[in-house]
Amino acid sequence: MSSGIGKTTLIQKTLEVLKSSVVPIDGFYTEEVREGGRRIGFDVVTLSGRRGVLSRIGSSPSVARHEYRVGQYVVDLASFEQLVLPLLRQADLDSSGVKKVCVIDEIGKMELFSQSFIQAVHQILSGSGTVILGTIPVPKGKPLGLVEEIRNSKEVKVFSITRENRDSVLQDVVTAVKNCLK
Repeated sequence: MSSGIGKTTLIQKTLEVLKSSVVPIDGFYTEEVREGGRRIGFDVVTLSGRRGVLSRIGSSPSVARHEYRVGQYVVDLASFEQLVLPLLRQADLDSSGVKKVCVIDEIGKMELFSQSFIQAVHQILSGSGTVILGTIPVPKGKPLGLVEEIRNSKEVKVFSITRENRDSVLQDVVTAVKNCLK
């Protein structure tokens, strides 16, 4: 799934439908940040509305400090982890026996610079009480370990989203999540 295809919008529409089903839902999505019509980076936005920087266009790579970069974007790992890790750890900590949904949009190259993020996602995946509604990128270039692990897992249902099917696939995604919550 490439950028701009509507993955995040699909997640948001799915959440609109699920809201009525009184399931606890938490998590985050990634949003483009634009300035003067051009994309300057990405923010992470929690479902409760808190926002933090994920990445911004960087100047030429500095030799002085280690930077996490994806193309022209410099990833702000501290900002990302500070916002997202407490959410994911909370999602995994529920002892009430009530199943819930955790939105992780996205599990991609930028996010995977964080070892703690990878551990937290593993933790949720290995538990049984939380359904992850997440997005992963289409494979290109070097495979991303966690992404391939998720893609190939028997526990995971993967939908390929295109501009053509992004509206019609909504009901399938909602149904899949509801089935997991049963």
